[in-house]
Amino acid sequence: MTYLLDTNAVSELMKADPRIETWMAGLEEQDRIGTCSIVRGEIIFGISRLPAGSRRSELEQAGHHFLDSFLYESVPQRAGDFYAAIKRDRQSQRLALDENDLWIAATALALGATLVSRDQDFAGVKGLAVVAPA
Repeated sequence: MTYLLDTNAVSELMKADPRIETWMAGLEEQDRIGTCSIVRGEIIFGISRLPAGSRRSELEQAGHHFLDSFLYESVPQRAGDFYAAIKRDRQSQRLALDENDLWIAATALALGATLVSRDQDFAGVKGLAVVAPA
């Protein structure tokens, strides 16, 4: 199975959250786990917004350590089709979804990947498999 980590999953790994670490330990050897450049951008942006100091420096180091260790999935051309369908569906239901989250969901759908996320907004995306490590 292929898993795509959302921003909050990467953040939990950076914090050594036992929920995601336990979940990852239970993966099969043939499972693929990665993320995408959209998530990388969100993590780096989030860290860059912190005030200068030791906390930011620590997070920058941890962030690059984790981010550099992942397999990065490209955003496939088909993701554009999924993006349009998801956005159209959400708008017709008058439901918001952050633009980056739209692209992350579209990328997961295009790759046939399960999204690893605690973000409840993804629950309403048709056809998207989501796992929230417990």
